[in-house]
Amino acid sequence: MLPLKGLTVIAVEQAVAAPFCSSRLADAGAHVIKIERPEGDFARGYDAAAKGQSSYFVWLNRGKDSVVVDLATPDGRKAMEELIATADVLIQNLKPGSMDKLGFTRERLRKDYPRLICATITGYGDTGPYAHRKAYDLLIQAESGLASITGGPEGPSRVGVSIVDVATGAAAHAAILEALIGRSVTGEGADIRISMFDVMADWLTVPLLNSEAGNEPKRMGLAHPSIAPYGVFRSKDGKDILISIQSEREWKVLCAKVLGDAALASDPRLVNGVERVRNRAFTDQTVSDIFGSLSRDELLKRLTDADIAFAEVNTMADLTNHPHLRRITVNTPNGEVSYPAPAAIWVDAPRSYGAVPGIGEVQM
Repeated sequence: MLPLKGLTVIAVEQAVAAPFCSSRLADAGAHVIKIERPEGDFARGYDAAAKGQSSYFVWLNRGKDSVVVDLATPDGRKAMEELIATADVLIQNLKPGSMDKLGFTRERLRKDYPRLICATITGYGDTGPYAHRKAYDLLIQAESGLASITGGPEGPSRVGVSIVDVATGAAAHAAILEALIGRSVTGEGADIRISMFDVMADWLTVPLLNSEAGNEPKRMGLAHPSIAPYGVFRSKDGKDILISIQSEREWKVLCAKVLGDAALASDPRLVNGVERVRNRAFTDQTVSDIFGSLSRDELLKRLTDADIAFAEVNTMADLTNHPHLRRITVNTPNGEVSYPAPAAIWVDAPRSYGAVPGIGEVQM
C-alpha cells in the first residue's frame, strides 16, 4: 500500500513548482486532482519534445486527474468549493491574491475545513514591496543573486534547469508531508506559505555568508574558488575530465599515480592547498600538461586505480546512454514516454507511475 493512499489533493496549479510538488504526492499514492483552465495549464505548450507534448508537462503531471474548472463562473466556483470540501491538501501557485478574489481565502478555508492543509506557492510571499510581482524561475535566479555566482568570468549565467521551481516544489512537498504528520497527531490542518525567493535565498546561505565576511564569490565555471586542483582538464584526445582533490593525501596520490611525478607534491608552489590556490595558474597548468599527454582511457584507468574523485563532462546525449541512468515509462495521450526515474528507491516496494492526463479527462 502506498503511504499517501486515501488522501485527496486539489492542485490549482500551473507551470513547474506546484506541479513538481503534487506529482510527488501522486507518486506516493495520493489522489491528485489537477484543476485546469478550459485551455489547460500553459505548461502544456512549453515545447513538443515528448511525442509532440510538452516535456515539462509529461514529467510533472503523471498520475493526476485533470479536471477543467472555469473559476471565473459561479458554477466553476461552486464546483471548486465541493472539491475542496473533500480534500486533505490544497496546493495553489496562482498569482498572489487570485484565490482570495474568487472567495477562497485561506483564512476562510481553514475555518470551514479545519483539517485542510493549504500550501500556497508565490514568488515573493504575501507581503513586502515585491509581493505583487510576477515571478518565474529565471527572474528569481537573477533577483536572488544566484545568477551572479553561476557561469564564468565573462558574465552571470542561468542554471541550465529550472532550479528555483524544482527547489520550491521540493520545499512545498517536504512541508506538506510535515503537516500531514502533524495532523495525524493533532487533527489540525495547516496554512503553509512558500515563496520562490525565500527558497533560493535559503539555498544561497553559504555564498551569502562568505560575501558578508568580505569573501565575495567569484564565477569560475567548473573550477572551485577555494580548492585546487578542482576543475576540468582535457585529455590528449579532447575529452574533458573534472577532478576533485580534497586533501593532501589525495594530492600526493594524484602526483604519484596519475601525474607520474611524486616529487610534484613537494614543490613549494604546490605543497599544500593554500599554496596551490595561491598559485592556481601554475597548479592547473601542471595538471593540464600531463593530462594533455594522455588519452581519455589512460586517464580514466589511472584515476580509477588511484581512487581519485573524477567525472567526465558529459552532454545530454551521454546521459541518454549513461550506465547509471534509471528510467520509468509513463503513458501519455500520445503514447508511452520514457524518462529518468525519481531518485528515491523503495526497496522491496517497487512503484508504478500513473498516466499523464489529457485536458479535462475526468468529469467531476
